[in-house]
Amino acid sequence: MYDELKGFEKIEPEFLQRFENCYEELKWLYEELYHGDEQAFAYFSQMLYRSYLERKESLKKIDRKREGKDDWYKDGSLTGMMMYASAFAGNLKGVEEHLDYIEECGVNYLHLMPLLESPESRSDGGYAVSDFRKVQPALGTIKDLEKLTEQCHKHKINVCLDFVMNHTSEDHEWARRAKAGEKEYQDRYFFFDNWDIPNEFEKTVPQVFPQTAPGNFSWCEEAGKVVMTSFYPFQWDLNYANPTVFNDMTANMLYLMNRGIDVIRLDATPYIWKKLGTQCRNLPEVHSLVRIMHMACDIAAPGTLLLGEVVMEPSKVVPYFGTVDKPECHMLYNVTTMASTWHTVATHDVRLLKHQLGQVFALPKQYTFLNYLRCHDDIGWGLDYNFLAQFGFDEVAHKKFLNEYFTGRRLGSDMRGELYNDDPRLGDARLCGTTASLCGVEAAEYERNPYKLDWSLRLDEMLHAFLFTQSGVPVLYSGDEIAELNDYSYHKDPYKWDDSRYIHRGKMNWEDAVLRNSPKTRQGRMFKSIKTLEEIRSEHGVFSGAADTWVVETYNDSVLGIGRYYNGEKLIALFNFSDQDQTAWINESESYTDLITGESKEARGVSIKSYGFAWLLTVFPSAVKKPKAAKKTTSVRKTTTAKKTTAAKKTTETKNSAAVKKTTTAKKSTTTKKAAADKKTTTAKKLTTTRKTTAAKKTAAKKKNEE
Repeated sequence: MYDELKGFEKIEPEFLQRFENCYEELKWLYEELYHGDEQAFAYFSQMLYRSYLERKESLKKIDRKREGKDDWYKDGSLTGMMMYASAFAGNLKGVEEHLDYIEECGVNYLHLMPLLESPESRSDGGYAVSDFRKVQPALGTIKDLEKLTEQCHKHKINVCLDFVMNHTSEDHEWARRAKAGEKEYQDRYFFFDNWDIPNEFEKTVPQVFPQTAPGNFSWCEEAGKVVMTSFYPFQWDLNYANPTVFNDMTANMLYLMNRGIDVIRLDATPYIWKKLGTQCRNLPEVHSLVRIMHMACDIAAPGTLLLGEVVMEPSKVVPYFGTVDKPECHMLYNVTTMASTWHTVATHDVRLLKHQLGQVFALPKQYTFLNYLRCHDDIGWGLDYNFLAQFGFDEVAHKKFLNEYFTGRRLGSDMRGELYNDDPRLGDARLCGTTASLCGVEAAEYERNPYKLDWSLRLDEMLHAFLFTQSGVPVLYSGDEIAELNDYSYHKDPYKWDDSRYIHRGKMNWEDAVLRNSPKTRQGRMFKSIKTLEEIRSEHGVFSGAADTWVVETYNDSVLGIGRYYNGEKLIALFNFSDQDQTAWINESESYTDLITGESKEARGVSIKSYGFAWLLTVFPSAVKKPKAAKKTTSVRKTTTAKKTTAAKKTTETKNSAAVKKTTTAKKSTTTKKAAADKKTTTAKKLTTTRKTTAAKKTAAKKKNEE
């Protein structure tokens, strides 16, 4: 028995084994952070066991199934969707009632945006939490959340929830007691008697919202002191140098996991440790905290994951994976690729995206990114300007160009976005808008221009194809599956009018959703396109996170090329970011099949329409079937009201067609006649299993003898 657990009469063997596996590193890291505070570590250890005991048996079964295995989220079988419950269906019960729609979208990873209790007028979209164990009353109760996760699990849908670590609302119980002058609770935040130390912090700490919430500190009238508020004045930064804060916040996280949450999104991860004289970003102590939280999950809820929100340049993002032996976050947002993608849309130049993807492809395959085009937040232009400088790009001028282009203020631009946190002093601003509106769909519909609508939807489809080509978990933003447009109604809301991020946080238009089965509509075309991409992705192992990936040189700065190889399948994916037809000057020796059309295609000098793409697949004789674990979502997708699409059938033909060509190539030593016969036989066997002619059997036997 460990000293830290002596307060319990009996320890479950399962927990004890997990605790023992992590004990030495856990204790060393914890006591290094908290200066050998054994009492605090004992409390932390006991909290882990209490959380384990409180966990339902149904969740423990999931833990046992996933423990020690990571293929359930790395094999390419997950497709995600993020949404605000209020915008999607009014409340949590409404989301539960629409699980059939979520299933129909091919989604088995559901990210519910912040839904914990927060003051309506000072919520920052739910990121100012006043109680980590209560749901916002308008959305339901914690029991409703638990019931929703149970239903999701029955439908094989994993649930992700935001966990705001860096701060609490000023209405949180700790903050209220701090305002009342209780020293114990003031020590959970950063309180100062005067502005001397805060002014020293301000010399090195960047501002998060220089326009809407300048500075990193606010005056607390009730306490008569200064308090740290890195984000908004009503969000008070927590002091993680105090072990009580870390212990209680980890307990809150595990409490949510015990409500059935599979993935916890750690909001603003780099900010959680503060030190005078630094930028208070990405400090070493942050990595120690996240590593301890990872071990806490391994011990008390090993079927769960940590998703880190690290909106930084690549060199700052990757360390949050930890190492293969000592992992920190299980998954991270692929922020840089997202921003670089939109830069590429505006410039029609893929060189930055190639450079950035090269860095991602060089990382260990154990690292899993969550990939997305749009999310609840704005798009920040944190690009690699050192790399861009060699092509004549100036940072300030380029940010101005991007913002003008995507707000339609640039001549020839049909994009419709709005700026957020515009800072004329620095020439900087962030961008907001739905994917469809940023692709020109909104302008095309307004002008009733069918030609513009076609190419804008083609751009939207191409961007989603690029999203599904990347290793990791592709996540749709709710509404993008039917090409929803900007919602300008927020301008009339007294609580939202000054936050342009609400332009893409509009309510789900269920009348539009009905049109998803009408192929001639914007909604129907986009829905069918995304479904086709999902189904193809689910059927081919080449999209697994274990695949080899590389940048394919196209010798055309407007066309991006990506190669993937896994278990005998090789994919060449090409994306034309230009508004003109282009040629990818590639020269691949194998014979390929277009996964979208099902047609045979040579991968040499490939022509691609403006804003078009191509998924070209070849299958080598050594190819093996995709593992069963990777096919789990196929059964989910087959429960949709629509039957399997023609594109999915063509995909099956694709595999076989490619296999036929590979077999023929392998038989070069035989005579022309025999090669032709072999080819016919292989076609008969592999293309249609129902064809079993006598000639086929004889040829197969003959082939066996020759070998």
